Formats: sequence, structure tokens, C-alpha cells
Amino acid sequence: MKIRLLVVAGIALATSGCTTIGGWFGSGPSRPEPAELVAFQPQAALAEAWKVKTDDADGYLLRPQAEGDAVVAAGGSVMVRIAVANGAATWRSELGAKLSAGAGAGGGVALAGGGKGELLAVDMANGQTRWKTTLSSEVTGQPLVAADIVVARTGDGRVHGLALADGSRKWVYSRNLPVLSLRGSGGVTLRDGVLYAGFPGGKLVALNAANGAQLWEATVALPRGATELERVADVMGDPAVDERQVCAVAYQGRVACFDRRNGSLLWARDTSSNSGLAMDERNVYVTDDKDAVTAYDKASGRAGWRQDKLARRQVSAPLALGAWVIVADGEGYVHVLSSDDGSFVARHKVDGPVRTAPVDIGPGFAVQTSDGSVVAFRLQ
Repeated sequence: MKIRLLVVAGIALATSGCTTIGGWFGSGPSRPEPAELVAFQPQAALAEAWKVKTDDADGYLLRPQAEGDAVVAAGGSVMVRIAVANGAATWRSELGAKLSAGAGAGGGVALAGGGKGELLAVDMANGQTRWKTTLSSEVTGQPLVAADIVVARTGDGRVHGLALADGSRKWVYSRNLPVLSLRGSGGVTLRDGVLYAGFPGGKLVALNAANGAQLWEATVALPRGATELERVADVMGDPAVDERQVCAVAYQGRVACFDRRNGSLLWARDTSSNSGLAMDERNVYVTDDKDAVTAYDKASGRAGWRQDKLARRQVSAPLALGAWVIVADGEGYVHVLSSDDGSFVARHKVDGPVRTAPVDIGPGFAVQTSDGSVVAFRLQ
């Protein structure tokens, strides 16, 4: 289980009456020991290209985002733009809010959200704040840009569509939430003008990005059990989308893929994830709640390989990157796996825990540590 998950010590969201639960069972002296790292013969060279500091994430799940020749990252109350080529910080902006979400980028702006509902748009060229607005509760995940609309999620079950130009409200999509939900649940993915959003309670919806209208709803998992804790079945991380299908995974549920046109189920397999998934041309890759990474054939759902040597290491959601699948863990190790068979290809340690999925920054990839370091890698 991950640091953000499953300990009965959540914070109530006053606007919705639900509770988010973060941390993990046995987080004191009885915490299970992470599996020892297995030795292997490296099959690729993994080296740090550059490292830039933002600020401590303070328990929030923050990720960088690539935009053109730059990477934007947020941490603490700071946002920074970094040149992909050499790691030079083009600008560093103090935003005056404790950041809970970000970074996002598109349409000439960088985006971050705050714990008090602040959503800020910063000029990508110079780091100056273009606009700031306040949403209904804590902003979660990564804001994104869909044409002339900024899309942001809040912890009360809402997806907000705002004008890119000035942050004015265009639309709001809202759902009722169960009593308990997991921090880190419910990402959003954009494809061809459609938003795919997962929710607590195991639901996946497709929304028109222009007006927020629901196009369809599908069930990734059904809540089961006698207690509210047993009934937690949240969709975790960002849905994975290709030209034909959209896939999502739920805690205490299953991984499932649906037809993008109408939400009809293509296949599903029982599994439980508290981090998320990724997809490439062949497979859907899932990090499960036992910290194993499994490859499922994306056409049939048949399990291909399973890498289970990272047990209890708080493994992130994966990044599918060509011939590799990349994950990071709670002790700061970045692990490169072969997409063919899941074997270890390379490994490197950074200077803090990594709680969120690695990010493709082309060339290479980057991770953000809980301590606020953004580290870029080249892999050959």
C-alpha cells in the first residue's frame, strides 16, 4: 500500500461530507519492511541529465509536465519552468498559495491548484500570474488545457471547465461521493476533445470538454463489503486512452477497458491498484496494491508477465516508454523494466521518495520527489 492510502485518519471535506484517507496501515514501527532489491545485470544505461529543486510537496501528489521544450513543476508555493535540454530554470515564481495540484500546461500557460481551492494560471513565457480563481474545494491532480478550456478537479467530486483567457467559469460537472475516498483517486485524460475521468465508487465517465456534458458512464468496479472501508472502490490515477479504447483501474476492484465511442466494456480483470496504470501499443500495465507490475494484453486482457520483486516498496503508477516500463518507489529508486517480459533493465536512486508516476519529457523522462526535486533521466 502507498503512503497516501488506507489508514483511518482522513480529513473530512466540508463541502461534500466525504473523507479522504491517506497514509497506509501499520505506518508506525510495525510497518512491513520493503522487499530487498534483487541484483541484476543492467541492460541499459540510466543516468541523471539534470536536477532542479521546487519545494517540499508536503504530502500532496505532484508531478511535472512537459510542454514543448520545457518542463513545468510545482511544489510548496513555487512553480518553476525548466529547459528540457539542459535543466536551466527559465523562471521561478512564488504563487502565494500552498499547492495541492499540478503542474499542468498548455495554451501558453502553466497551471497549479491549491489546498483552499485556488487555481492559478501563469504565463509560460515569463512566469507572471495571468489569473487566479477560487474553486469549490481543494484542487486535486493535474489541471489540463483542452483548446480554450482549462479543466481542473476538486476534492468534492467536481470537474470544472474554465475559460483559458481569464479563468471565468464555463461549466461544472458534479457527482455525489461515497463517505470514504482515497487521496490520489480520480485523474482526467484528454483525447480528441473528450475528457475521461475516474471517480470514487468505481465509475468512469466521458465528458465533452467544450461544455462538460456527459457522453457516457461506465463501471470499472462495484463497491463491495459490509463496512465503508471495505466498500472503497475508487478509480485510481489517470485513465489510459488510445484511438479505440480507454482503460482504468480501481482499488479493491478491477482493471477494465471500454470502447471510447459508447463506453461498452471490452474486457476486465480482477485486480486492486492504489496507484494507476499506463498503456502502449501492446499492453496495459498496472501497478497493483501489492506493488507488483502486471502487463495485460490490451486487446484481450490476457495477463502476459508480472514483476513482483518490488513488494512493499510503495511503487508508483507506471510510465510506458518504448521498450521500457518505468516505475519509482517510496525509497527513491527508479526502476526500468523490459516491456517484453518485465525483467529489470536499469535502476537509479534519487534523493527522496517518489509517489507519482514518471513523466515522459521527450527525450527521456522525469520524476518528482516528495522533497521537491525534479530529476530528468536519459536512458540508452
